[in-house]
Amino acid sequence: AIMPRQSRLDAPGLLHHVMVRGIERKPIFSDDQDRDALVDRLASVLPETQTACYAWVFMDNHAHFLFRSPAAGISHVMRRLMTWYAGYFNRRHFRCGSLFQNRFKSVLCQENAYFKELVRYIHLNPLRAGAVSDLKGLASHRYCGHGVLLGKRPAIWQDADFVLAGFGGSLRASRRRYLDFVQAGLSLGRREDLTGGGLVRSLGGWEAVKTAFPSKETRQKSDQRILGDGDFVQSVLAQAEENLSSKYLLAAQGVDRAKALEKASAIFGVDERWILDRSRKHPLADARSLYCYWSVRKLGFALADLARELSMSVSGIARAVERGRRIALENGYSIEGD
Repeated sequence: AIMPRQSRLDAPGLLHHVMVRGIERKPIFSDDQDRDALVDRLASVLPETQTACYAWVFMDNHAHFLFRSPAAGISHVMRRLMTWYAGYFNRRHFRCGSLFQNRFKSVLCQENAYFKELVRYIHLNPLRAGAVSDLKGLASHRYCGHGVLLGKRPAIWQDADFVLAGFGGSLRASRRRYLDFVQAGLSLGRREDLTGGGLVRSLGGWEAVKTAFPSKETRQKSDQRILGDGDFVQSVLAQAEENLSSKYLLAAQGVDRAKALEKASAIFGVDERWILDRSRKHPLADARSLYCYWSVRKLGFALADLARELSMSVSGIARAVERGRRIALENGYSIEGD
C-alpha cells in the first residue's frame, strides 16, 4: 500500500537534517549570484528566527542544512527561506511554477549519537560529487560550511563555535581534530543511514518493527522522520502524541483516501464525485466532512493536500475535519472494517 505523507515532527531545541531538492531533480541554482542570494537570506532569517545552523552545503540541484529548531518551528524557518528564494529565482530567470520537489525533507536527529556524523556527511557532499578534488579544495569551497569551521571565511549565522567545542581543546586544536575527523570519513561514501529511517515502511508498521527487532537497542531508524535509537524514536513520537500503529495498520489493510471516500459515499448514499464538489447541501457537506476527518486524523494526510484536492482553503478543511470528528463520534462511524 502507498504510505500517506506524514505530519512533520518538530519541537523547539531539536536537531534537524533538512534537505531541499529541485523539482524533477533540476538545478535550483544557475550561478553564484543565485547562491549568494540564498546565503544573504540565511544571514537574515536565521538570526531573526533564532535558528542555529551547524552545517550546510549548496549543490547544483539540492541543498543540505543542519538546524536546531527554534520556538517558531522548523517549518516557519523553511517557509521564510525557500518561499522567498523560489520567488526570487523565478523572477530573475523569468520562469513560473514550483522550483522545489514537494516540500522540504526534515529528519529529526538524536544529537549525542549523530551530530558530528551529520556535520561531516553534509560537508563532504561536494567532494563525493566531484565538485572539488580534495580536502584543500573543500576548505576553499564558498558554498559549504566546512571552510567556515576551519576559519577560512566568516559566516556569523553558522554556529561554528558550538561545532568545534565538540572536538575539545583550543580553537586551533579543535579545528585540527575536526579536520582529522572529516578526513577519516572520506572512505565512508554516501550514508543512506543519515537521511532518516524507513523500517516502518519496509516492514509494514510499528508492530512489525517491534516483532523483527525485539530489543529496543536494535530498533534504530524506525521512522522515516527520525534518526536515532529506539528510546529516542519513542520519546519523540510520545512528545508529538503520534500514534504510528493506527496509521500504518490502516495502510497495511489497504485503507486509503479512496477507501475513505467510498465509505463516506456509502454511509450518506451520495455519489463519490459529489463529495469532492464544493456544494454545501446536506448530506454532501456531512459526507465531505467525514471524508476530511478520516483522511487527516486517521490516515495522516496534510490539510494542504486536501485543500488542493477539494479546492478549499486550509482553514476550511480544518473546520471540516472537526465537524467530521463530531459526526463520526455521534454516529459511531469508523473507517475500519466493512
